[in-house]
Amino acid sequence: MLPFLFVAAVVFVDLAGGAGMIWLPLLAAGPALAAITSRPCGVLGVGFLAAALSAVLGIRDGVPGGELTAVLSALSAVTLASALASALRWRRERVLAAVRSVAEAAQHALLAPIPANVGPFQVAVRYSAAAAEARIGGDLYALVPTPYGVRMIVGDVRGKGLPAVGTAALVLGVFREAAYDEPDLLAVVARIERSLARNLGHDDFVTAVVAGYPEPGRLEVVNCGHAPPLHVRASGSVVSVDPVDPAPPLGLRALTGETPSLQVLPLADGDQLLLYTDGVTEARDHGREFYALAEGLARHVSDEPASTLAALEAELQDHVGGRLHDDAALLLLRKPAAADPSPVVVAGGGSVVVPSPPQPSAAGVSCGRDRG
Repeated sequence: MLPFLFVAAVVFVDLAGGAGMIWLPLLAAGPALAAITSRPCGVLGVGFLAAALSAVLGIRDGVPGGELTAVLSALSAVTLASALASALRWRRERVLAAVRSVAEAAQHALLAPIPANVGPFQVAVRYSAAAAEARIGGDLYALVPTPYGVRMIVGDVRGKGLPAVGTAALVLGVFREAAYDEPDLLAVVARIERSLARNLGHDDFVTAVVAGYPEPGRLEVVNCGHAPPLHVRASGSVVSVDPVDPAPPLGLRALTGETPSLQVLPLADGDQLLLYTDGVTEARDHGREFYALAEGLARHVSDEPASTLAALEAELQDHVGGRLHDDAALLLLRKPAAADPSPVVVAGGGSVVVPSPPQPSAAGVSCGRDRG
């Protein structure tokens, strides 16, 4: 409606003031504005209306024929140019829509949606790609129920763009396969390491936290150069799970010779665990201050992980002024109290109660924080 309102405003001013040539050239702004919002046919319609009104008003105001012809010629030229611009814009929008559709399909294939309940946990996930139009990036996450308990990974690939997406797909593919096959969580990490050693360049690596819940009350964590998880106790206190024996990021073990170690934590009813990427903690405001994730989590923690992450994401967006400059992922899980209903795993449109897992020979891996 904006182009028509503008044309109507020019006509009203002309009728009220009778200034003739002073206002008639402004009618050319109608089709120019239409090029921003309308298709070519809409631009031509606005241009035709503006030309007709210009001729009527010119005759009414006694504008000389030569000057009126010049105005109509300029208006016709602007209308044609605006229609061409509208056609090009419309074509680019269709291409962008197709690209977004492909990106969304790739994201769903790479980062499969996680149900609200997995095994004994309530779960929520938030993901934001720095390349807003692409909607996918180098951060990765996965959480799967296995015969050895629920296992999860959150990681960050060095670099951005399609190479980072390819590496993230490789890590997630190996993790999902190894999580089902390997009873020992350290063996899961070792398989990811071997795969990356064969496929990554010398300067590429992936920071990650791999965790497992093999039995009630026992959480196993392996931190490979990644930001430490945050453990929220039922009382509401937030504790950083710093690695006791730091290990290098995945893909760099051959350079350092260090191997990851298993860190075991108690996870009681009502406790929560937040895994995240550095796109969250390194987000800066206009004063270059980092976002304080632990303090934000303590402010917004609730018994509903989805509500907690929604509040955190809103606060993070406010902190950075509306747009993140790096990929950011948040995965929050909560162990409900014994009185809560037993959660189920939703898969393939059905609901399956997850049985108690067998006792693995070893589980849980923590790849230490990168010291570089």
